[in-house]
Amino acid sequence: MARLVVIYKTPKDPKAFDDYYFASHVPLAKKIPGLRRYEVSEGAVGSPVGASGVHLVATLHFDSVQAIQDSFRSPVGLAAAGDLVNFADGGADLYFFETRAV
Repeated sequence: MARLVVIYKTPKDPKAFDDYYFASHVPLAKKIPGLRRYEVSEGAVGSPVGASGVHLVATLHFDSVQAIQDSFRSPVGLAAAGDLVNFADGGADLYFFETRAV
């Protein structure tokens, strides 16, 4: 399995971010080919030293890193990636990696 983790930093207007993210971005992203599961953080995203500056963390599950890369070359994947400018004005970091149980 593989994961794509998107860390959204605190936006200028958190309510506007949430409204757009859940009404528009999530339905689009859920159509990405190869997506197996989509999870988001709920509530505050903290750190061991206090406030994190992170508003939301999304974790998308795929079969492999190659599947992630292929999915974001698709029309829907390109549209989902391009949609970030519509709501993620605080910035977003994306990371993808293979996983294994330990």
